[in-house]
Amino acid sequence: MLIKKFTFNPFQENTYVLSDTKNNAVIVDPGCYEREEELELQSYIIDNKLNVVALLNTHAHIDHVLGNQFVLNNYEVPFYLHEADVPILQSVENYAHVYGMGNYKVSPGPTHILKGGEILNFGDIEMKVFHTPGHCPGHVVYYLEQEKVVVNGDVLFKGSFGRTDLPGGSMEVLKKSIFEIMFELPEETVVLSGHGDDTSIGIEKRTNYIHNF
Repeated sequence: MLIKKFTFNPFQENTYVLSDTKNNAVIVDPGCYEREEELELQSYIIDNKLNVVALLNTHAHIDHVLGNQFVLNNYEVPFYLHEADVPILQSVENYAHVYGMGNYKVSPGPTHILKGGEILNFGDIEMKVFHTPGHCPGHVVYYLEQEKVVVNGDVLFKGSFGRTDLPGGSMEVLKKSIFEIMFELPEETVVLSGHGDDTSIGIEKRTNYIHNF
């Protein structure tokens, strides 16, 4: 398993490309907005001879979906999103200009609706879907048990956690997701966050600021 992280757009969002030894690749949360960012992602895929087989969103806030249309237009792959975040995705075009992103390319809707609990297989890439609301009503994380990795979006950050003051957010719900789902994963699990550096479940169980709320 090879994991490549890109940091895109003014929100400094982390986009991930996961690929197996047979060059099957999954793109999670494409945040590419500027043409240079699109080309950076595309060049990596070409240079590594990857076969993109799926697009996954952890959730549908603007910074995580800016590149959805680019990916779907170029690779024509299935697109996975939790059912509760479909309205969140649809709303992006109404406020993108507020963040100075008037050139936002509207994302198509998902082809595959997630509910949580699914096991997804793409070549040798296997991941379990956990519904982890609180930051966003349809937020999910993708847990790769064999690799001891969780693609976590905006649930946990190194020493912090996702904001809950956006529509559909809830501190009470987020804490439930963190303590009852995330912190139940093995402590050695690497947490790939939607912003900032990687961390681990063990580190966050001991040090995360969520314990103060």
